[in-house]
Amino acid sequence: MYGEPGASTVEDSYGNHDNFLYKGDMATDGYIQVSVDNRGTPSLKGAAWRKAIYRKIGKINIRDMAMAAKKILAQPYYDKDRVAVWGWSGGGSSTLHLMFQYPDIFKTGIAISAVGNQLFYDNIYQERYMGLPQENKEDFISGSPVTYVKGLKGNLLYIHGTGDDNVHYSNAEYLINELVKYNKQFQFMAYPNRTHSISEGEGTFLHLSTLYTNFLQKNCAPGAK
Repeated sequence: MYGEPGASTVEDSYGNHDNFLYKGDMATDGYIQVSVDNRGTPSLKGAAWRKAIYRKIGKINIRDMAMAAKKILAQPYYDKDRVAVWGWSGGGSSTLHLMFQYPDIFKTGIAISAVGNQLFYDNIYQERYMGLPQENKEDFISGSPVTYVKGLKGNLLYIHGTGDDNVHYSNAEYLINELVKYNKQFQFMAYPNRTHSISEGEGTFLHLSTLYTNFLQKNCAPGAK
């Protein structure tokens, strides 16, 4: 998932979705993958859809995805006890939000390079969609995952590069401190001096994909019951 107004994950294209971090074939292993676009994404759905997210990142987009998940899970062939969510960057933020705000739906989450606090992100993006913190700081706060850490119940893997050149590593430290404050248990992996793409260094991608796959298979086991 992504969830931010900067991009869409559902496109007018044909083909099998390839999860580049998963070591193996998710369909063969018994996983069902679903991607949903929320209000605010740059889909061809009109101005009202696009503008709905203004000053509401972390609110309507998260609720849209959660309500979509509830609708999807109403089908009898889904196992409601094995629902996982993951994302990178803005998708990592959405993953944190869903794990914190809708823990009864999402049991396992993998958040990579996430913005934990919107006040820590660059103004050319954040203020474009959220306004000015001098005027509506409360929207930045209520739209940030760190505000909701007390809601965590499930299995969370949080990953960040310490040299992130986009989402500063201070996001990770700030979020971790809040998780520690409320005794929320989770797994964390810091990749030393890696940037936002976590691509530098020998063996990094193999390590990241192995970490991702092992965590998912352990906490959201594949296949039918």
